[in-house]
Amino acid sequence: MDSKITVSPKKYSRSWLLKMAWRDSRRSRSKLLLFTTSIAIGIAALVAINSFKRNLDEEIQLQAKALLGADLEVSSNRPFTKEQMALIDSLGDERSSQTRFGSMIYFPRTDGTRLVQVRGISGFYPYYGKIETEPYWAAGDLTNGAYALVDEKLMLQFNVEIGDDILIGKLKFEIRGKLRNVPGQSGISTSVAPVVYVSEGYLPFTELIKKGSRVTYSKFFKYPTEATADEIVAARREQFKELELRYETVEERKKDTSEAFENMSIFLNLAAFIALLLGSIGVAGAVHIYLKEKNQSVAILRCLGVKSKQAFYIYLYQVLLMGLIGSVAGTFIGLGLQYYLPQLLGEVLPFSFEPKIFWIVIVEGILLGIIIAVLFALLPLIRLGKISPLQSIRAAFESQRNKLSPEAMVIFLLLGLFLFGFAFFQIGEWKQALMFVLGLVATFGLLVLIAKGLMIVAKKVSSKTTSFLVKQGIANLYRPNNQSTILLLTIGICAVLISTLLFSRYILVEQITLTGAENRPNMVLFDIQTTQKEELKTLTLDYDLPVIQDVPIVTMRLKEINGVNKKVAEKDSLLDIPSWVFNREYRVTFRDSLINSETLVEGELQSKVESPGDSIFVSVSEGFAKGRDWKIGDELLFNVQGALIKTYIGSLRKVDWRRVQTNFLLVFPTGVLEQAPQFHVLVTKVDKSDVSARFQQAVVRLFPNVSIIDLELIIKTLEDILNKVSFAINFMAGFSVLTGLIVLAGSVVLSKTQRVQESVLLRTLGARSYQIFWITCLEYFALGAIASLAGLILAHSFSWLLAKFVFENDFLFSTYYTVLIFLSVTLGTIMIGLFNIRPVLKKSPLEILRREI
Repeated sequence: MDSKITVSPKKYSRSWLLKMAWRDSRRSRSKLLLFTTSIAIGIAALVAINSFKRNLDEEIQLQAKALLGADLEVSSNRPFTKEQMALIDSLGDERSSQTRFGSMIYFPRTDGTRLVQVRGISGFYPYYGKIETEPYWAAGDLTNGAYALVDEKLMLQFNVEIGDDILIGKLKFEIRGKLRNVPGQSGISTSVAPVVYVSEGYLPFTELIKKGSRVTYSKFFKYPTEATADEIVAARREQFKELELRYETVEERKKDTSEAFENMSIFLNLAAFIALLLGSIGVAGAVHIYLKEKNQSVAILRCLGVKSKQAFYIYLYQVLLMGLIGSVAGTFIGLGLQYYLPQLLGEVLPFSFEPKIFWIVIVEGILLGIIIAVLFALLPLIRLGKISPLQSIRAAFESQRNKLSPEAMVIFLLLGLFLFGFAFFQIGEWKQALMFVLGLVATFGLLVLIAKGLMIVAKKVSSKTTSFLVKQGIANLYRPNNQSTILLLTIGICAVLISTLLFSRYILVEQITLTGAENRPNMVLFDIQTTQKEELKTLTLDYDLPVIQDVPIVTMRLKEINGVNKKVAEKDSLLDIPSWVFNREYRVTFRDSLINSETLVEGELQSKVESPGDSIFVSVSEGFAKGRDWKIGDELLFNVQGALIKTYIGSLRKVDWRRVQTNFLLVFPTGVLEQAPQFHVLVTKVDKSDVSARFQQAVVRLFPNVSIIDLELIIKTLEDILNKVSFAINFMAGFSVLTGLIVLAGSVVLSKTQRVQESVLLRTLGARSYQIFWITCLEYFALGAIASLAGLILAHSFSWLLAKFVFENDFLFSTYYTVLIFLSVTLGTIMIGLFNIRPVLKKSPLEILRREI
């Protein structure tokens, strides 16, 4: 305390208490800086993410019409029938058409080929938003001839210019302009399948649209108001269902776009929550150790007549001030960072936007920082207020230290309610929020038990060991006034939260395993007509390429499930059969065995139907069957392009959808579908890029209707985009890691006084510097290793729960991150501990006592 202060009862006013708080903080500014930094970084992450989310939500609301391009879209996977066109004609006169499908295109001048998304348009679509081109007038000139608008990146990739020709099917188009921006298209979608626009009237001349081709036919409508579209849909919903037409309004596009970012939003929320929670733990740990050093100062003030309540306010003012500074600093850092996030995630977003500042986010950030500072400091503050004047002369005196007071119980309740409320606010699901908070409570409890157990074991081990260094290092873990519990708790919870975040990032980013491994195929040819199959096989073999798979595909629709058809299912909600089960087009194959991406989990696989009167048993994907509550023996009636086929579920298969294979929801036995209208898919593997280019060119020239997925190109494109997305995720996760490191450093640094005193005492008794060094290493190694090990075990448990119930993904164990975190936390704890006692190793005990204590 400042020796110049004269204590008088008359000066115990609020202003005097504020002066005392300010003067008392002079010698502890560096320690309080750690406290402030913990809050600032946590608030910065929270403000940046919340600002970005608000900007994204607002932009989705503003640009929803541009994302759809109209007020209403009506679509089908088949050409519109007369009945469907009658309904479409009644929906409005201001409409446009679009026909879209995947196809190979060929650049004659540069001899390049590429799978693209061909979009044939007619009318004035889009009504909202704009197809941005170079030159700007190119989109308006599209319908004046056989012209095409080609994605700008695609033109750069194949070195083509405006005026060059492209071949789509059997028709040449002149490149009229570069596509710079397509409404509703993200960087990912245009990179994987670049867009090419042509006039819809020229599509029949390409001869690409045949039976079995995957084509989407759309009609777009514009109305005076958005509400008109909703009214029309509401009035004709049943007709849409009966005629098997899909529809989408602006409101539904808003919802779909928001849901598309759900997993990323969950992760960003998790990153913000963990960063702020780590900051809160930093506050609790820092204040606990900081105020513990103030016990004697408070006891002296109590001897001089200061009341316990006034002592409480002195340090509460310090906490409030540091909380305010940290909150304001963090808020402004977060506001600056929000301008960087859209650039990081630009490839993912279907639009670009300029971030705006929301005052509500600023207020939330500042208030939340102050609330956290006070709430997590209350427990050590109320204990400080109960310090007896006797402690000024009896340092070991402790008053009711181990008893849980009613005030402490109220504070714990408030902390629990705050954590649940904040988790619910960030995550949006009360069950997930409750699970997260209960997990935290269990983590704290387990770490406290580990700390207590560590001290018991340390006491027994130190009494039996004969080594002086080991004895002293272990004894530091349980000596009076040790910081083992608070340090192990803080280090452990940092390890848990940081590990959970990194493991979750690993699950989200590393889950993409579309790699062309040496023993896996990397090229898929589809839309092969039956008459082309043998010729294409011969061409493939001529290029010395293997025919890994030749798969027939038959399209069909589900007519009945156990005798229940679509109309009955829609009337009886208790059946819980969604309409889309009947509306969707099923693409199935037939074969007599499983492939290497499948595993039989239930039932028996029927390989062949011997005679027409035999029962037909199909194999269904396990995940799809469980989602529909289908079981072995259920009856499925299919409409195979006019012919009804009754089948039964004979087996369930577990399918690895990530494998580069032709995987199917339904597989028929042989002997049933051989004569049904079908198309084929051929899978091969190309090892050399020049062979790949020549083979694709030959296929496009000879079989223009056949599309090719070059997985090597797709994988490379995806990897580039995923690297950007991964960097964005890592960037936000870095806030939590940085906060954790600061909290970890703060916890160890704030115990500096106790460690220096003990080390000085050992030096005074004759201990050498190298002995102090190894004693410190042993103590902090034990703390860091045990805390990180416990944290990793808990983090893997939490990551499994997040993967299963939140991200709905497979859990992946990361050996690299597990080892990295264990070594980083353990070595980091040791290094910071050694940093604490560095003066003891170089200076005399008397000099250290004068300067450090």
